[in-house]
Amino acid sequence: MAIPIKNKIFDKIKETGSVTDSELFKGLSKDGIILTEDKFNKILLDLEILGLVNVAWITKDTRRIEVITIKEEIDEVEEQNREEMERDYEASFPGFEK
Repeated sequence: MAIPIKNKIFDKIKETGSVTDSELFKGLSKDGIILTEDKFNKILLDLEILGLVNVAWITKDTRRIEVITIKEEIDEVEEQNREEMERDYEASFPGFEK
């Protein structure tokens, strides 16, 4: 089964982490992926809607495309509350001693 073009483009963006639209378009052409400009823009829009990339204009004619990385933040208060609830739950059983 062939890999969808959208996945190939996303993989190409992930390789660099950040790339301009013209660099990406040229890189895809070198890899044998020939797209119309409309199809290229549609795929970028789809990837942005899916929350995989961020596309921002850096000049009038150039866009920067970056992979979105999600950093999971650990809320210390939430973590303490969760631990306390676990201790309370375990302590609610008769004969439980730590």
